[in-house]
Amino acid sequence: MTPQQRLVRIRIWIVFFVIALMISGITAFPLLAEVRLASSLPMPSFAEPWFDRVLTALENTDPLLFYGTDWLAFAHIVIGLAFIGPFRDPVRNIWIIHWAMLCCVAVIPLAFIAGPIRGIPFWWQLIDISFGIFGLLPLWIVHRHIRLYAASLTPAPPSFRDPHPVGRDQTAI
Repeated sequence: MTPQQRLVRIRIWIVFFVIALMISGITAFPLLAEVRLASSLPMPSFAEPWFDRVLTALENTDPLLFYGTDWLAFAHIVIGLAFIGPFRDPVRNIWIIHWAMLCCVAVIPLAFIAGPIRGIPFWWQLIDISFGIFGLLPLWIVHRHIRLYAASLTPAPPSFRDPHPVGRDQTAI
């Protein structure tokens, strides 16, 4: 694979990740409508009480509190903007990929710590954790391609210019 092909592949995976990140965040805007729709669909019997509980809680919540999920959605969009850096210069901005990978890993303890405190069923905690795992996979691919891309770049030839050239009016010491 040529360096240019690898760069295209890096950018495709970054765009995929950003779109997935933004879609997962934007779904927080119509939360009540989504839960109403999900509750009307066929589901396993163990999930019905959970969706009923969530729907009841959302329907009985002051709409003011949904402002918090609006900010959650906005945060996903803003985080997606951070990937402009690795899209433009992946080697220089690989640290953003490292940061994003750490964030994906951090989803796991958050779900297992906050889930029981908030009364979230274990099976739903696993769904929450899957977002971190599924986010980590494309980031790992991007990371691998960036490393290979960086290794394939030929270093610029060293400059043979003297950093302190002797001018017409100067003499060498």
